[in-house]
Amino acid sequence: MAAIGLLVFLPIAALINIAAEGDAEIWPHLIANVLPASTLDTLALLIGIGVVAGSMGITAAWLVTAHRFPGRNALVWLLPLPLAVPTYITAYIYVEIFDSAGLVQMALRDLVGWKSRSEYWFPEIRSLPGCILVMSAVLYPYIYIAARAMFLTQSASMLEVARTLGASRVKLFRIIALPLARPALAVGISLALLEALNDIGASEYLGVRTLTVSVFNTWLNRGSLAGAAQIACVMLAFVVGLILLERYGRRDRRYSASLKRHRTVHPAPLFGLRAWIATSLCTVPVVLGFILPVAFLLRETLRGSLFKQLDAEFLAHLMTTIGLSVVATCAVLILAIVLVCAARLSKNSLTKGALFAASLGYAIPGTVLALGLMTPLVGIDNFIGNVWRSLTGERLGLLLMGAAGGIIIAYVIRFLSIATGSLSAGLDRVSPSLEDAARTLGASRREMVWSIQIPLMRPALASAALLIFVDCIKELPATLLLRPLNTETLSTLVYTYASRGRFEDGSLAALVIVLVGLLPVIQLIRSAEARPRTVESPDSASESLP
Repeated sequence: MAAIGLLVFLPIAALINIAAEGDAEIWPHLIANVLPASTLDTLALLIGIGVVAGSMGITAAWLVTAHRFPGRNALVWLLPLPLAVPTYITAYIYVEIFDSAGLVQMALRDLVGWKSRSEYWFPEIRSLPGCILVMSAVLYPYIYIAARAMFLTQSASMLEVARTLGASRVKLFRIIALPLARPALAVGISLALLEALNDIGASEYLGVRTLTVSVFNTWLNRGSLAGAAQIACVMLAFVVGLILLERYGRRDRRYSASLKRHRTVHPAPLFGLRAWIATSLCTVPVVLGFILPVAFLLRETLRGSLFKQLDAEFLAHLMTTIGLSVVATCAVLILAIVLVCAARLSKNSLTKGALFAASLGYAIPGTVLALGLMTPLVGIDNFIGNVWRSLTGERLGLLLMGAAGGIIIAYVIRFLSIATGSLSAGLDRVSPSLEDAARTLGASRREMVWSIQIPLMRPALASAALLIFVDCIKELPATLLLRPLNTETLSTLVYTYASRGRFEDGSLAALVIVLVGLLPVIQLIRSAEARPRTVESPDSASESLP
């Protein structure tokens, strides 16, 4: 248990040590030339995404929950789909479409007869506002799913009382529904912002110099590991701030509803212009975050006959991606089972501490994680190599860093919290009396785990495995920084094409990532749309929100 907790804290401790041992003269340079601009851009990006993605997610969640309008049933399934599209792929696509040499501006010049960019004005996609729009279009489902789940469980009685007292629909949403959903919104917004902080491909390609991009450039382009570690420590401060903000957002906020005659919100119909406005407000995020990127990828794949890329080299990159993801997923599930079952059977401070440490991994950006793992992994490889040389007289080489072991460890640390959260939630639904009965019949702890807990966690295990597998396929920063030489995954292949200005050639790899990512999203929608069981009175089952 302690080893699992140390697995998460080790890269953080190594990162702080690298930063502390760095040249003291680096700090004045960073403070004067790097940190002010990077910090301001990061803050502006996070605030912008919080506002734009939050507005998209909350508005869409309330409309599809509280109202009926044309296309609502389809939009309920379409709104979460942008989760399947990585932010860096969306950024590459938007540049191909909206940049000065993109499809839209070229069509405008041909249509109107403009010769140069100086003759007209068009919004610049390679900018901070452009980056906010692109990332918000992909990240709003985190907020949408959290908000919709909370809106679905709110009691209709409270809203009906407010309506009888003369509250308008807007006021009803503003003073009752939204405050009651605040704990869920805090979680959803914090997840979206953590994903934005982890991103490197979108912000770098769109010209936004975030702290993540500064870590990457300082480490690889300028060769300063200590300087990169010092910037990464500033990023950790952002992570801590986001976690504290999320805890503050749901502080002392617990709501319960009476089990007697409890009724959830039933959608009320909208008519005329209001109905079509609601349809438009819910359709725009889907178009921006899913339909437009997928349509572009399909167009480029078919137009460029990219299916010819399905050669031995592409299949090798695909198998590398699948192999790393499968190994990491299995490792994560094994560690999660150990943690969750141990915490269930032995509620001591050690298991609680290990479970808490596992939950922190997802909050560590991939760039920071890679930087913190570099020194410990190289040290372990050197130790093993020295032992092997002393025994055999031969040189062994790098085992972890040379065989993609570092990537797998980074995946395990980053996505362990997904598995522990899912398995804990699944196991919490099991009545303790079942385990008490097994103990009474003389079952050992091992028998308890293998015969009761693991079989009961199978649905949660399947969902967690699917989510982790796809997250591993999409992960770019840690993979990009820890991959061995001449090793490519689908995500790094797309990044390589984009960095060379030939993203359209990587459309097939990007399309495969998106299609694979649809599987867990669809499963997530099915789970989210399963309404909680409610007890309704016979005369109120068909009532709608007034």
